[in-house]
Amino acid sequence: MNRWKSALQSPGRWACGLALALCCSVGGAQHMHPPAVSAAPAMAAASASKPAARKPRPALGVGVAVSPDGALWLAGLDGQGRLFVQNAPAPQGTAPLRWSAPRVLDTAGDAISADGENHPKLVFGPQGTVLIAYTQPLAKPNTGYVRLLRSVDGGQHFAAPVTVHTDRQIITHRFESMGFDAEGVLHTVWIDKRDLEAAPKVGGKSSYRGAAIYRNISRDGGATFGPDTKVADHSCECCRIALGVGSDGAMRAMWRHVFEPNVRDHAFAVLRGETPADVVRATYDEWRVDGCPHHGPALAQAADGFHTVWFGIRQEGDDKVSGVRYARLAPDGTPRLQTVRMLPDARAEHADVAAQGERVAVVWRSTDGMTSTLKAWISADGGQTFRTQVLGQVDGDNDFPRLVQQGRRMVVVWRNAAEVRVHEIEF
Repeated sequence: MNRWKSALQSPGRWACGLALALCCSVGGAQHMHPPAVSAAPAMAAASASKPAARKPRPALGVGVAVSPDGALWLAGLDGQGRLFVQNAPAPQGTAPLRWSAPRVLDTAGDAISADGENHPKLVFGPQGTVLIAYTQPLAKPNTGYVRLLRSVDGGQHFAAPVTVHTDRQIITHRFESMGFDAEGVLHTVWIDKRDLEAAPKVGGKSSYRGAAIYRNISRDGGATFGPDTKVADHSCECCRIALGVGSDGAMRAMWRHVFEPNVRDHAFAVLRGETPADVVRATYDEWRVDGCPHHGPALAQAADGFHTVWFGIRQEGDDKVSGVRYARLAPDGTPRLQTVRMLPDARAEHADVAAQGERVAVVWRSTDGMTSTLKAWISADGGQTFRTQVLGQVDGDNDFPRLVQQGRRMVVVWRNAAEVRVHEIEF
């Protein structure tokens, strides 16, 4: 029996360890209510004496990763808006998944974004390195700094947060992604608006389309960083950036781009050293929209390139067909158009993808406005054929599903306002 399976069969067994720490009634990104187990009566009393107000969206976004020893780790915000980490060793036999107590980290008073596409990121690196990156929102709307906490003892202790980029303007440095390539080089990539700020205005409007993708690298596990380097002008403004390591060990990035005149398809680049990257167009939906859909792509390594998923709108005859698509990309990001297909769910959103050999998993959230359903699309033949699984449902606010993988094991982590659910992908 898979050692995760027994821990995941009973929600009462695997969810309760996180439920007390993570249950939260609806609250804002920096000012969430205390856990629902103690806050619910107070909220009920307050609603009787005060007029109803629109509830802010809770900050449920998390970063998840599997450590070298197989433990599942999670980083997110608690009910007071504090950054915490929690981990659960891989269960043995029929033993339940047991989470450690949540450990609040010192972030020097930073506000932290933990909503949707812009959430904490958690990665493990060589020689006991553990990194947590997050966006620190600044006073001006839509601005921020990319901040980093670093541990060199496997996550037992973290140093004070540092700002990753050298640019310190009060502008957008947000929607960061980070990862180690096969040589142990850390790549940090983010959306940046320094070029938009510097561009001339025409008729009161900037002549610059969208934002830009910037990056830097660290060869010492995040202790120091190289210069900020521009990957591409004219990215979309608020979509997550996907990172993936190819079979050659080099890092790749994929993001929603603003192609001329205003087509919001996806671009792809191989990131090597500090040299400028060649940008390749990876999707051809020809979606023309004046704004960012807040819906970025995902990448997973394949033997001959990459698996990818993304959201788009395509003109098909007289109709515009929207939805999440799956496809295969060549190692340089060139699309293999014959592999493009729609997910079998018109309501699919914020999909993630993982792969190991011929095993491919795509997971997504599907919502009708009240109830969200977690679904998976499973392939055992490298993405040639898929079958659908329904993994769970929840009412109310919830995070996007996060796929994590170590070897053949793939796990979906899905946080809602009451608990964190963990589902094993079964092939």
